[in-house]
Amino acid sequence: MNYTKFSLFFLIIFFTSLPIFSQGNIKGTATSNNKPLENVTIYLHPKNLSTSTNSYGEFIFSDIPDGSYTITSYYLGFETQSQNIEIRNNNLNLVFELVPDLINLKTVIITGSFDSRLNLQSSTSVSALTPKDIQGVFPRGTANLLQDVSGVFVDASAGEVFTRVYTRGVSASAEDDMGWYYVSLQEDGLPVSLAQHSYYSPDLFHRYDLTTKKVEAIRGGSAAITAANAPGGIFNFLSHGANHNLKGIVQTSAGIQGDSNPIYRIDTHIGGPLSNNWFFNIGGHYRHDEGARNSEFTFSKGGQLKFDLTKTHKNGYFKIYGKTLNDYTNRYTGVAAKNWNQPAAAFGQDFKNTSLLMPSFNAYIPDGRYLQQGATNRFNPAQGVHAKDLAAGIELSQNLGRHWTVKNNFKYSSKNANWQTSISNAFVSINNPLAYFISGANFPIGQVVFRDAEHGHEVARIDNSGILSGQPAQYLTDGRLPNDAVMGTSAWYKDVDADEFMNQLIIQKQWENHTFSSGLFLGFSDMKHFTQGSFGYTTYQPTPKMLRVTLENPSQPIIELSDANGVSNYGGLFYANTNANISQIAPFINDRFKINNKIYLDLGLRFEHIKHTGSKDRYAPNTLNGGVDGNPNTAYDNGILVPTGEKDFFNYLYNYVSYSAGINYSLTENTSVFGRFSSGNKAPELNYYFNNFSNVPINKKGEIQNIIQTEIGLKHATKNFSASGTLFWSTLKNIGVTNFEFDDSTNEVFYTPILFNTSRTIGLEWESSYKPFSFLRVLFHGVIQDPKATKWHEYDANGTVDPDDDIIYDYSGNTLAFNPKIMFHLGAEYDENKTSAFFKWQFMGQREGNVSNGFQLPSYSVFNTGLGYKITKSWSAQVIINNLFNSAGLANFFGANSFGASGSGATPEFVQANPDASFVVVPILPRSSMLKLNYTF
Repeated sequence: MNYTKFSLFFLIIFFTSLPIFSQGNIKGTATSNNKPLENVTIYLHPKNLSTSTNSYGEFIFSDIPDGSYTITSYYLGFETQSQNIEIRNNNLNLVFELVPDLINLKTVIITGSFDSRLNLQSSTSVSALTPKDIQGVFPRGTANLLQDVSGVFVDASAGEVFTRVYTRGVSASAEDDMGWYYVSLQEDGLPVSLAQHSYYSPDLFHRYDLTTKKVEAIRGGSAAITAANAPGGIFNFLSHGANHNLKGIVQTSAGIQGDSNPIYRIDTHIGGPLSNNWFFNIGGHYRHDEGARNSEFTFSKGGQLKFDLTKTHKNGYFKIYGKTLNDYTNRYTGVAAKNWNQPAAAFGQDFKNTSLLMPSFNAYIPDGRYLQQGATNRFNPAQGVHAKDLAAGIELSQNLGRHWTVKNNFKYSSKNANWQTSISNAFVSINNPLAYFISGANFPIGQVVFRDAEHGHEVARIDNSGILSGQPAQYLTDGRLPNDAVMGTSAWYKDVDADEFMNQLIIQKQWENHTFSSGLFLGFSDMKHFTQGSFGYTTYQPTPKMLRVTLENPSQPIIELSDANGVSNYGGLFYANTNANISQIAPFINDRFKINNKIYLDLGLRFEHIKHTGSKDRYAPNTLNGGVDGNPNTAYDNGILVPTGEKDFFNYLYNYVSYSAGINYSLTENTSVFGRFSSGNKAPELNYYFNNFSNVPINKKGEIQNIIQTEIGLKHATKNFSASGTLFWSTLKNIGVTNFEFDDSTNEVFYTPILFNTSRTIGLEWESSYKPFSFLRVLFHGVIQDPKATKWHEYDANGTVDPDDDIIYDYSGNTLAFNPKIMFHLGAEYDENKTSAFFKWQFMGQREGNVSNGFQLPSYSVFNTGLGYKITKSWSAQVIINNLFNSAGLANFFGANSFGASGSGATPEFVQANPDASFVVVPILPRSSMLKLNYTF
């Protein structure tokens, strides 16, 4: 070979080999206690590459160009670790020995801030639930899961929906029918729903399952500047990210609840790569649940499907995601009790299995809006609430260079919630004229016959001729009504449609000592809402039966007080037909200032512009002769409420500024202290217009509530012990309070005039975990607090619409209702080889049942346990038992046991004057157990 050819050949080999010589491979393993960890996410910066470990704990990055890099491991439940590496034509073998992060203080948190940061370095009080935490909870709805979050008060006694969640005494407007008033329920950083009003809360449209990877919870604090109109806290359910290895899980579950009522469920999630940096996730669940309490119908059925498709590139990612929810569930009402000091179930009911829900039947009730067209609404209480949510969105994150980053998340959703259920289940004596006049008949006096609506046989025949003069009703045959009463309940029909658009844009610039974020949140909702209430004649017994009722006086036509199903006073108890548009525009700015390596200052400002526009029908009883069907003898359709043609309009703006300042000081690598001051605001929700101003102009806008919070906290995280504690002080001002009442002289349901009050809560919340051995962990978290109603007035309408006899009571200085002075969870977890187990004790302290402090809900304890076993590499099983000892605690209080009564009416004077009166409480749900069988691949 001549010299020229040899030189040319050498140069070709040299230059074509340069890429090989200037590249390297990075291999490694992730272990804990010398055991491989699967599905650990490994990031390589600044290449923005990621992968995850296989079942042997191994990962690899191939053909990485020479340079300096940072490689980081992320795995929920373990500390985030980073290593600085150099690639210089070499191959690296790395080992990540991951250390358990006992309460996720060294885990990256994205909720409640505009940039990702370690929990330990944040100036917020934040908790996180991992997949292990989530799988250890009996699957009974969103609120039930959040009971495991430190310092959060949760009332999930009604079931999956109609729940209450709040923190730090910021609770006064979080009523049973709107229990998420101050907090934001989110999926991947955006609210589940923009709007709330009675019987329409975000928990209607949220179900968690295997598609949820992590839950992050913010208590107050920075929620004032990072959440839309929700200064009380954020509960963010985060989905799985891009999986670089195809993996999935299928989980089948079966269990029993209460009186051996079965539940069946299947969950699944699959995720992995497609091609060219495209990744997917898909999953969801379906369940069939007969309910924790006894009812004559299936309590819950349905499920959801979620998916996302992600494209990653060197400067960010682009994601398309969606959800379809189609779900039926119901909610439990109260149970009768006696003995104010030691409540015990009354009238043959019990605190564990009684539901007092109407049985299933099919009725077609005239729609008052379209009476002339003959429109009807199908009503069957077995449906409960049918919630549908079709949502789709686009999320992107882009590194623009020069330390500029832009993030945007857009979502559209179409929602529908259709309620067909019963509200109230009060005792109405046959000696009470209400039992007959509530039918809507003009003068239902004489011989009243009650028949079983399903089978047609006569149950009782009563002569009520003397009741107007104070004489008791007389039975005319041997038949008797259970407890000599009917149940005061309403066939409650509610239909809500909403189209919603949300978008959050964040632009971020990073300097050496500053991370400056600015952005804009946009939210728009177009809502239509209709509610109609009829009376239902029902037996007052643990398993109610519908009653067909007639007035059968001798020599007179038979008057039908109810239809064949037992439904009476069609659409005569309540009517609301409204349209509303909501727009929320919120620009915000935040600066995280690194003063030095130990001190970070966090300053944020948010301007909220909220506009409510809409209309509300005026209404009056139908004046058609003989009612809807023209027959005066069918009294049940003679009093339906119909629109008059007049409308009351509202068009109000709410503008306010919220701000928050926090500081975090690192005492050591494992310990930090933080402080934060926040001034947040809460604009009224739509219930302000829907529930008030009955047939009168909506002549003023609602008050903006102001929430001021100060907190000082300590965070400490080591291998065997982690703890965080926060001292807090919060005030809530301009609390609008109104009561739902019933005038038995006019058969009218109404809300009392709104009064504005103030509350204050001081307390200590804590979260801790101790791991004395590699296989054992002890957890302890809770809150001690002093909740006060510092300025508080209640309106008493004296049971009539007429304002002349109304009274306003002053309860300033009393203990705030429904907030325990102490609440904690204590538990232990065992995990060794193939076996895992846990045991938890939940303690709920005594709470005041109302602001007059006339009745106290006793303290109670609940014990939960579980046992898991890994059968093979792919198969595992788990048993979960909730409320192991079947405790009978009381979660809620609805006041005296009479139709239209409210909890506020049970004043100390009322209780003293009525020591033998019955009242309505809502017990916690009974024991439930479930077996889960998992297949992973």
